[in-house]
Amino acid sequence: MKKSVKVQSPATSANMGPGFDCLGMALDIWNSVEVTVGDNGVEISGEGHDSLPKGPSNLVHQSVVRVFEELGWNIPDFKLSCHNEIPLTRGLGSSSASLVGGLMAGNELCDGAFADDELLQIASEIEGHPDNVAPALYGGFRIAVNHNGRIISAPVPIPDGLAAVLFIPDVPMLTEEARGILPPEIQRADAVYNIGRAAMLVRAFASGDLALLDVATGDMLHQPARQTIFPAMKNMFRAAMAVGALGVFLSGAGSTVLALAQEKEFTIGYEMADAAAKSGIEGQVKITKPVSQGTHVVHSV
Repeated sequence: MKKSVKVQSPATSANMGPGFDCLGMALDIWNSVEVTVGDNGVEISGEGHDSLPKGPSNLVHQSVVRVFEELGWNIPDFKLSCHNEIPLTRGLGSSSASLVGGLMAGNELCDGAFADDELLQIASEIEGHPDNVAPALYGGFRIAVNHNGRIISAPVPIPDGLAAVLFIPDVPMLTEEARGILPPEIQRADAVYNIGRAAMLVRAFASGDLALLDVATGDMLHQPARQTIFPAMKNMFRAAMAVGALGVFLSGAGSTVLALAQEKEFTIGYEMADAAAKSGIEGQVKITKPVSQGTHVVHSV
């Protein structure tokens, strides 16, 4: 068994418009966690340093422990040192980064006992859906589906030069609330609407032909309901598209809005922020990009 491990995990944006609970993409914003065997405690810096638990209920801690439990190994004393760059409760996969980061760190401590696919199954079981954990684990743009109780994930190429312009509101959107307002049943027309656009979105990324991304990022399954608790969303969508965004959508369950672009990134960010401010929403603009690398070991001894 290893004595010290450090891993990094990326932010992720799930759904990407039409791909509810099955599409997600890793972004170039990173959390890190270092696990040291033989000590105790949880140290947190960056996002959530004053709000996240610093004991056994911490999600990273629970995820490290889960690996040992799955293997039937004795759980050693260990200390966590976490540095978080991913904002909390903003639809950028902070919980999935913590979950997958903890699983990866625990697995590395145990000399890589589990393959990545096995970690995906554990992470998806804990999270409840795979759209964030798959890109958090593997990186890139991922499709993830449940097939006979097992999560199957496949990559989609990401075009060169694609940027992700984020408007991150100061107002959080709790995932439980954002999921709770979704209707239990959908209309056939809405299902067809999303199926076609999800296919078009994958085709656009795989081919590099991004001309139809504005259509391909449309949605009728979750964003209309979520707009009822986040009415500024549509104004930000319009503002981004009016100045050159290729497509725009609510990142995960929100509250972050993500615009895809290959130019005018600063203008797009400014206009989204201005539209948000006119709706009484303050926040920050962050320009980042998709990344092909997922959660990975930085050092291990």
